[in-house]
Amino acid sequence: MASSVTPWWKALKIRQEIISASGQIDDVQMSLFQAVHGLGADKPLYADAAYYGEITHPTERLTDLLTEVAVRIGGGPDYIKARSVTRLDQGMGGGKSHACIGAFHLAAHPEALFSTELGQRIAARAKAKVGHDLPTDLNRPHVVVLPCDHMTPGAPVQEIDGPAVNLYERFLWRLFSKDYSLFERYQPFWSDKSKIAEAIKAVNRPILIIVDEVLDYIGNGLDGANKPDLVAQDVAFLRALLDVVNDVPQVAMLVVMIASDRDKTALSVGAQARRDDLNSLLERNGTPATVTEVGDFADILRRRLFDAEPAAEVLAATAAMYRPVLDDKSWTKNVWGVAGSDWRARWDEQVAACYPFHPMLMAIAKEEWSKVTGFQRVRSTIRIFAATVYAQQRRGKAGEWVPALIGPGDLPLSDSAVREALLGSGLVEDDRTISNYRSLAEIEVVNNDGTAGTARRQDIERQSLSWTDANPRAAERAATFVFLASIVGTLRPGRGRGASAPEVKAATNVPDISYTVTDADTVIEDLINPDRGMSAVEIIPGQGNNKPARYFLSTRLTHRMLVNNIRRTITEAERDRVIAEFTQRLASSGPFRDLKFIKAEPERTAADVLATAGLDTAYTSRLIVLDPAQYSLRNGMEEATIVALTIATGLGKGTQQLPVQWASSAIYAIVNTQRRALARGVAVEYLARQKALAAPEVQNDDELKATGTKELASAKEQLEKALKRAYQHVAYLAQPDPDGERYLDQLTFDDEHSSALDGTIVWKALAERDKVFDAGQFGPRALLHNLRDSDYGRTLSDIRAAFYAAPRLPLLYGGDRDLQQAIYDAVAAGLVDVVDGAGSVVAVTAPNQVNLASAGLRLAKPKPKTCPTCGKPAHKGTCETGAEGETGTGTGTGTGQTGGGGDSKPVPPAVICASCGKPTHEGTCQVPPTVTERQIAFSFTRNLLANPDEADNFAALFKTLYMALDERKISYLQGTLQLVVDAGTTDDLQQWLGELGINSTIKEI
Repeated sequence: MASSVTPWWKALKIRQEIISASGQIDDVQMSLFQAVHGLGADKPLYADAAYYGEITHPTERLTDLLTEVAVRIGGGPDYIKARSVTRLDQGMGGGKSHACIGAFHLAAHPEALFSTELGQRIAARAKAKVGHDLPTDLNRPHVVVLPCDHMTPGAPVQEIDGPAVNLYERFLWRLFSKDYSLFERYQPFWSDKSKIAEAIKAVNRPILIIVDEVLDYIGNGLDGANKPDLVAQDVAFLRALLDVVNDVPQVAMLVVMIASDRDKTALSVGAQARRDDLNSLLERNGTPATVTEVGDFADILRRRLFDAEPAAEVLAATAAMYRPVLDDKSWTKNVWGVAGSDWRARWDEQVAACYPFHPMLMAIAKEEWSKVTGFQRVRSTIRIFAATVYAQQRRGKAGEWVPALIGPGDLPLSDSAVREALLGSGLVEDDRTISNYRSLAEIEVVNNDGTAGTARRQDIERQSLSWTDANPRAAERAATFVFLASIVGTLRPGRGRGASAPEVKAATNVPDISYTVTDADTVIEDLINPDRGMSAVEIIPGQGNNKPARYFLSTRLTHRMLVNNIRRTITEAERDRVIAEFTQRLASSGPFRDLKFIKAEPERTAADVLATAGLDTAYTSRLIVLDPAQYSLRNGMEEATIVALTIATGLGKGTQQLPVQWASSAIYAIVNTQRRALARGVAVEYLARQKALAAPEVQNDDELKATGTKELASAKEQLEKALKRAYQHVAYLAQPDPDGERYLDQLTFDDEHSSALDGTIVWKALAERDKVFDAGQFGPRALLHNLRDSDYGRTLSDIRAAFYAAPRLPLLYGGDRDLQQAIYDAVAAGLVDVVDGAGSVVAVTAPNQVNLASAGLRLAKPKPKTCPTCGKPAHKGTCETGAEGETGTGTGTGTGQTGGGGDSKPVPPAVICASCGKPTHEGTCQVPPTVTERQIAFSFTRNLLANPDEADNFAALFKTLYMALDERKISYLQGTLQLVVDAGTTDDLQQWLGELGINSTIKEI
C-alpha cells in the first residue's frame, strides 16, 4: 500500500462495543424485549434512542415504515393518511426487530429519536405527507409491547404481567400501565371488539401496539400449554384486535410474523391452522413491509461498525491506488473482462459506497448471500464483517499486512469469530456440513494460529519474489474465496458451482503492478495441484474462454481427501519401518554367499550397531545392506556412517579398533542421503494409500475401493523404484597395492538403472575395480598371479582364509569351489604342487580332492624335473652315466632295479593321495579327508538377572572354553564381548585384559 494513503484501519474507528467484544458483536441480533424490559447489565446500548439512531442507517424502507407510524399516532386528524396495521414478514435477520425497536423509540422517546439523522428524515417525510410538522412529542403516545418470543402461554411473569394470564389480559395490563381497576373493568371482554376499542380509547392518548414474533406464541407455544380454553381466548382476542385497530383513531400496530414461504418452523396441525387463520387476518387488515434491501448493505454496515464516515480524500486516494491494475491489459483480458466485474465500470463510486470493503465482496454479499434462504441478511452480514474488520485491524496494529480494501479473500478464516460467523450465518444450514466445512477451513485454508493449512503453508514456504511483500497471503486469499464460493453450494446465480478461475485470480489481486496475472496463475496452480495443493478441491474443467475452470471445496469424501488426511498422521517410525521392509524384500544376494540387513537402532549409535551385529562371518562373501533410517552417504550427513564403517572394517584406532578378521569379504550397500529424502516422501504416500484402502469407508464403497487399489499399486511401484535408486553407494575394505595401507573405498552408481540392492550389479561393478573375480575369470594363472612368494609354504587353510580376509586378494565368484578348481588346474598344469608336512608331493586327482580345510597340506612351487638316471636336471640325449634316450618324466630322485634286458630304469617315488594319505590310486578317493580343525562362530545377547538357569548354562559354556584353552586345543580367537558385571569383577577383568594387551572400555551405568 502506498505510504501516502491512510489505511482504512487508521481512517475509520471501529465502534467501542465491537472492540470490547473482540469482534463478536453481541447485540447485532436486537431484542425488543431487552430494549423495553432490560435492566442493568442486561439493558443493551440500543435501548437508548440516541444511540439507536446513531448506529442505524436511515434506509428508505425503514424511514417509510417509521413515518407511517409517526403520522398514524402523531398526525392528529391526518392519522387517516397512514396505515394502521403493518406486518413485517421478512425472513430471519432481515431487520424486523431493529424496526420494532425503532418504532418503540419513536413513540416512547420521540424527542431523542428526532435529534438523530433517522428521526430528522422521518420528520421531513411526515411533513411532506401531511403538509405540516408533527409535534416533537407526537402527542405523548403510549406503547404496548407484546414480545411473544419472551412470553409463555398460561405462564405469566409477575413483574411484567401482574395478574394477567392470557394474551388479552397481558395486553390490558400493559395498556393501562398496571392500573388494577381499569384492568378488572375490561378483563372479561377478551373477544368483544367494542369493549376492546373502548379500553384503547380509555387511555386517551395515541397508542402504538407492537406484537413481536407472534407465531412463537400462537404456534407450538399454545400447544404446549395444553389448555383449550386459553387457546380459544388468545386466538379470539387477536382476531378482534386486528379489526379494532383499523377503527380506532391514532392507533398503529406492528405485527412481526415471517411469511409462511420463508419460515421453516415445523408446526403441529393445530398450530398450522392458527397460523393460516392469522395470515388471513393480516392480509385483510394489514400491509406487509420490509425494512431493508440488498442495496442498503454497505451503508448499514458502515454505520453499524464504525462511528464516523471516512474522509473524502482517503476514499479518492484508495480508489486511485487500484487504477493501474484495473486498467492493466493483461488483467483486463484474463480477469476483469471474464469474471463479470460490473463494479469496475463505476470504480470510484463503488469504493466510496463500500469502503473499507472491496466492491467485489459487497457484490457477493448483495447478489449471492442474500439469495440463500437461510441466510440472515443484515444480522449475518454484520456479524461476519464486524469480526473481519476487528481481526484485520489487529493485524494492522501488529505491523502485519492488511489489504487496502477487504475483498472476498480477506475474511480471515484463522479467526474463530469470522469462521463461526460465516458458518452460522445460514449460508450453510446442515449441521454436518457446517462441521465438515469447519474442518476444511482449518485443513485446506488456514488453521487457528495461522501457521498451517495447505494454502497458508504455501504462502509461508514461498521463496521471496518481487511481489511477496505486497501480497504475502496470496494462496490463503485464493483458497478463502474458493471456500466462500463453496459454502454457498450451487446457489450462485448465473455463475454455477464453486469459484471460476478468473474470480479466484481477482480475489488475489492487490494494487501493485509487481503482482501479475502470471503470478496469480502460479498461485492457483500450486493451490489445486493434486500432490501439494488442497486435497478437497474438485476441479470442473473449463471449456474455452467463455467457460473457465471452476474450483469447489467438497465435503464429500474423496480418496484424495482421505489420503491427505491420513498422510498427516503417519509417523517417522512408521515410514522408516516400511522402508526397511521394502529394502529387505528388494535386496538380492547375487553371487554373494550371504545377504544381511542391518536394522537401525535409534537408541544406539550407528557404530555400536555395526560393532555388535555379528558381521565377521568366516569364509563367506557377504552383501550387507544398511538400514536408511540410520545410515547414509553424501550431502554432509555421512560422518556417523563413515565412522561406523571404519570401525566395522577393522580400521578404527585406539578404543575403536575391533579385532575384525573377515572384513575384506563384507561389502556394504548404503543409501544416498538426498535420494533417501525422496524415498521417504514416497514411503509416506504409500503408507497413506495403504491405510486409506483399509479404511471402512473405502472398503464399503466400490468406486473408492477401485481407486484406492489402483493408487496403492502405483505407490508401491514408485516406492520400489525410489528405493532402488536411493541405494547408490557401495563401501568395502580395499588394498589395491599389496604393500600399501588398507582403506575404506567407495563405489557410486550414477545411472538410474543400477542399485546397490542388486548383488549381481554390485559384483560386476566391483569386478571392474579388481575387488572381485567375475564368473570364469579365476583360473590357475590368476591364482599364481595373486600369490606372493610368502604364500608358498602356507597351508591350504591359510590360503583359503586369505581370499576372504586379505583385501589385497579379490573375492571369488564361486568361493571355495573356484579356489579348489584353480588349485587343481594349477597342479595338473605343473604350475604348483600340493605337499604334506614332510614336503612330499600329494596327488590331486579331482577339484574336490583339494582339502581347503587342511592345516597339514601346503602349496609349493613345483620342483625342477630331473634325469631318472643321474638325478640331475633333466637333459636330452645320452646321460653321462651311459644310458641313452631322453630323460624321463618322473619327478623323483631314486632309481629302481634293473629289468630283464639289463637296462636300468627309474622307479618313481611313492605319491600320496591328498584325501586319504595313502599311496595314490586311480579314480575318486572313497575316503573322506581327515578333518583336524573346525571353525565355530556364535553371538548372543542375554539378560541373566531374570533367568538364573541360563547363567548356569553360560558358566558351563565358558568352562568348556577354558578347558579347551588350557589344553591348547584352540589355535585362534576373535570376538567382542560386552558384559554388565559388578564393579569388583570389572577390576579383575581389566587387570587380565591388560596382561593380554587388550584395550577395554568401561562405562558406569
